Parts: sequence; structure tokens; C-alpha cells
Amino acid sequence: MSKLECVLPAAAALGECPRWDERRGKLWWVDIQAPALHGFDPKTGEDVKIDMPENIGCFSLTENGGFIAGMRTGIFLLDEHGKVVRKLCDNPENPATSRFNDGRCDARGRFWLGTLDEPKAGNNAGLYRYDSRAVSGKDALVRVDAGLLTSNGMAFSPDNRYCYHSDTPRFTIYRHTLDIETGEVGPREDWVKFTPSDTDRGRPDGASVDSEGYYWAALYEGGRIARISPEGKVVEEHALAARCPTMCAFGGDDLRTLYVTTARKGRPDDEIARYPQSGGVFAMRVPVPGLVEPRSNAA
Repeated sequence: MSKLECVLPAAAALGECPRWDERRGKLWWVDIQAPALHGFDPKTGEDVKIDMPENIGCFSLTENGGFIAGMRTGIFLLDEHGKVVRKLCDNPENPATSRFNDGRCDARGRFWLGTLDEPKAGNNAGLYRYDSRAVSGKDALVRVDAGLLTSNGMAFSPDNRYCYHSDTPRFTIYRHTLDIETGEVGPREDWVKFTPSDTDRGRPDGASVDSEGYYWAALYEGGRIARISPEGKVVEEHALAARCPTMCAFGGDDLRTLYVTTARKGRPDDEIARYPQSGGVFAMRVPVPGLVEPRSNAA
């Protein structure tokens, strides 16, 4: 595959958070609105759906084979079958107007995740860091950034010097310096800003970083994926047959298959007619591999 092609015509309402499980050879992903966690086996084509009790925005794999998940009302621990084991902490915001959205683990097993300000009215969303090793349970969840509308695009540079995240409605990807040992970050820096036009509303959604440190961003309503250099320059763009890609992940035995989730709920009828595979999972082969995803130490 030299271009992005649909490998799973899932027709998801809001497909998100693809994550490769190198132990099981599966691509896990979510449909936030279903809500459900899915496990896709690219070798057999089988996709297993696991219903969730509430909107699930993101997750990471755990060291013991389960999952840590950011949902509407809080962060939950799931077992290896996707069953809820227990709630780890509450959503510190009002779950009537906020839910956890995008996130992933850092190299020390901390779970970083942001929220979504659903009314898009108050800049009430934030970026948080959850550390299961915190001495006090109430200190496990720490807010590291605030004043956001839709926190997205959480990723880390391969050398752990930087963390990245985006605010999708503001068309901006941010960068912070990172102390990987403590989890502390420096001031927020506007790293990449996209300029919308009448014909292109592509804005940064979920993302992943390859082994060379290039940041791959899904451009929602842009119908494409952008590869961005460590210096913040767009160096490649790859179109796909869906207007709303939502997130990228590297998978396959060599981590050289780029998977992309997409959305279809709420899209205009004429758009769905032109892009009937919207809501599917797309994939293509890439020359530079990704990285094995760090796992959470929550148990």
C-alpha cells in the first residue's frame, strides 16, 4: 500500500485512538460515540467490538495486558478483555459538558490526556497527567495545561525532550519541554499553526511520532495526514478518502504500517456520498517506522 486505503470499513461514528498492541499483533481503537473499544486483527480482518459504559475518548495499554482509559466521567482501569475493573479517578471538570478526549502514556508509564469543552464556549478544557505511583491518590491526577477548547494530538519526541498536544479548534499544535523523570513541563509554545481557508478547514486532531521524531497529524476536515519535521515544518501530506481523519498510529510487525481512524457522524449527506468509507480505518506502508507505545503501570 503506497497510499492510504480503507482496511476496515467500520462506519464508526467517531473512530479514534488507534493503538498497536505489539504483544497480540492487534490494532485497538475506539468509537467514542458508540461507545466501544475495538480490537482489529489485520491478518484475519476480524474486528471485535467491546461495548463501553460511557463515551471513551482514549486509552493506553497496561503492563499487565489490560487498558487504562479516559472516559466521560473519569479514568478507568480495564482488564485484558476490556471489562471495567474500577474507576481510578474522576473527571475534574463537569462531565455534563466535558469528557476526556485524547491521550497516551509517556516513557515512564504516566498517562497524559486532555479534555473536550463540548460547548466550545469557556476555554474550560485542560491537559492532565495521571501517575498511578503518586504517594497520595488525590495527587495522582495533575493539570499541566489549561485554557483549551479541544485537547488533542498528545505525543512525545523519541528523546523525551518534548511533549506535544494540540487545540483543534484553534488550528494549533503546541510544544513543551519535558523532564521525563519528574513529568514536569516548561511553558507552552505555539509550535505549528494551520491557516484555514474557505475550502480547507483542516485542523490538527490526533497524532503520532515516528522513530525519526517526525510528528504525524490527522487534519480533521482536511482529508489528509501531515508529516511535520522536528523543526515544525510540514514535509509530507497524504490524502485519504474521508474528510475527517482523527488520529494516526504505527503498527504491523515492523511498525511501518500507518493506521488512521476517521469519523462520519454529523457529516453532510453529500460528503458521505462522495466518501462512503468515512468512519473506516485506513492504512498505508511508510518507509520510517514508528515506536513501540509505552504502557501504563496502573494495576
